[in-house]
This record gives sequence, structure tokens and C-alpha cells, in this order.
Amino acid sequence: MTGARLPEPRGPVSAALLDALRGSDAHFPPLPADPYGDDLQLALYVLYELHYLGFDGVPDDREWDPQLLTLRAALEDPFLRALRTDAPVDPSDTAEGALDELQLEPVGEADGSLSHFLRDHGSLEHVRQYAALRSLYHLKEADPHAWVIPRLRGRAKAAMVAVEFDEFGAGRADEIHARLFADLMTDLSLDTTYGHYLDAAPAEALATVNLMSLFGLHRALRGALVGHFATVEVTSSPASRRLAQALRRMNAGPAAVRFYTEHVEADAVHEQVVRHEVVAGLLADEPWLETDVVFGIRATGHLEDRLGARLLPAWRDGRSALRTNRVTRPSRTGPHGG
Repeated sequence: MTGARLPEPRGPVSAALLDALRGSDAHFPPLPADPYGDDLQLALYVLYELHYLGFDGVPDDREWDPQLLTLRAALEDPFLRALRTDAPVDPSDTAEGALDELQLEPVGEADGSLSHFLRDHGSLEHVRQYAALRSLYHLKEADPHAWVIPRLRGRAKAAMVAVEFDEFGAGRADEIHARLFADLMTDLSLDTTYGHYLDAAPAEALATVNLMSLFGLHRALRGALVGHFATVEVTSSPASRRLAQALRRMNAGPAAVRFYTEHVEADAVHEQVVRHEVVAGLLADEPWLETDVVFGIRATGHLEDRLGARLLPAWRDGRSALRTNRVTRPSRTGPHGG
């Protein structure tokens, strides 16, 4: 087994898709009404995963199945339209201004900051839930952004490769950031199997991962992917510092703490490289992509805000933020991602 197991369906479209991947004739029903809902987001996640490690028992050539690609395009359209509506960009907006806005940090968890809540009030179980959800991204951390490399030139490409080189462990398999996150999960007694927590993740968590794949798989959205990448690097260092403080308070283990302390230093450097070389280099070559970069920044923030709005009320009310209780299962295998 190299890929994940197929998840449970969440509606008629995802059910039909999963049946098709198991070998049944594909008969897809009308699209879901909610572009952010469970059925659409799970179907998109599954279709995108065919471009990563795939699923156990699903033939590799389904990645380019014309019928599945047609479904993917049909699902992407309402998702992208919703994002453009909910994360609007004015023609006068600049990438520099949008990145500066990211540095205006929320005052605390009352403003929707997950890292503030976890640092100040979070329990070990909250951190375990958070790590379980983030594993869908972090076990493939640098992979979606790598798709933009052949779509960049010169200065932007060189800088992007330099940052990605660090994300992939600077040539050392045990330092790949996805490997470091798997080590964090082990410290938290979580299962490190690639895709293990897919059924536990609400649509809001799936959407944050789907956004990277959406941007990464479309050359026309290369500017938006650079905007997403810049957002991650600009916001990572201060949030990682708070998460490291939370984990130290909980005595979560050295590997758990290390993942975030590593990002405090590395991403502070990456932020400058991304701002002044990747973004500036891209816009020097293709200035017409500025609104796309801003859109990528705004769309990323919008979906992260939606995720915070899902998790924080549940935690404050003493409820699990997960769809299932699979987070309680202990770690038993090593990661397949990376």
C-alpha cells in the first residue's frame, strides 16, 4: 500500500465518485449546492489526491481518466467562483499591501486565531485534534507548491526552489518537513498513516488543502499559488512560536515542539525570500498577475478564517471539532507522505 484508503462518502456526488474509483460505472448526479460543503469538498479532495499518492486499490491511470477530469472541472468552477466572491480583489490592490496586512496579527483567540487559543487555553486533546486535521496538509507540505516551479522563470524560480529545498529537508530525508510533522504526530500518539484522518476532517479543513491543489494544478492560477505560498510563509513564524509555546506547556514531547520551533526560524527567513524574490520576481516578469497574487493571499485567509470559525466554537463548548473519533487511535505505522 502506498496511498491512503478511500474515505466514506458524504453525499451523492462523493458516493458516486467513490463507486467509480472502485470500478463501478460512473453516473454522477447533479452538483452539490454548497461549494464549501462536505460533499463537494470531499469529492474534490479525492480527485486531487489522484495526483499525489493516490488511493490503495485505485489504478494509477485513473489520474487522467477523462470522465473524472470532467467531474473535477465541474466541481472546481463553483468553488473558485465562491472564493472570488468571498475574497474580492480591487484592481488597485497590490501584493505588497496584501502581504503587509498579513502582519497585522489578531489580538488573540477572540479574533479567531487558533494558535492564540491553543497557546493560552488549549488542552492536549485540542492540540491532537488540530494536528490530526493539519496532517492532511503537513504530510504533503511542500508538494502542491512545487507545481509552480516549471511555471516560473529566473529570479522567482531560483528563490522558489531555494525555499522548497529547505521544505524538503535540504537533501536529508529525516529533515523533510513532512517527516518532522509525522514525528510530531508520534509524540502526540496519533496515527501517522498518510490520509488516516480524512474521514475526521470537516469540509472547512478539506477546503484549505483543496485550495493548494486547485491553484497548483492550473497554470492560469500560478499567481494565486504564489500568493498562497507567500501567505503561508508570512504567517507561519509567529503562529509556530505560539504553537511551540502551547506544546511546551503541555509537555507534548521534543519532536512535537521541534516541528514548530523549526518553522519559527526557517519561515522568518523564508518570508523575506518569498516577498522580495519569489513574489517580486514573478511580478517583474508578469506584472499582470498582481491581482491573482492578491487573490491567492485573500482566498487563503478566507478559508483559514472559516476553519477557525469551525474549530474554536466547538473547543470553547467542550466538544470535539472532528467528524469522527478516530483521533483517539494511537500511532501504529510510519508515514507514507513526504
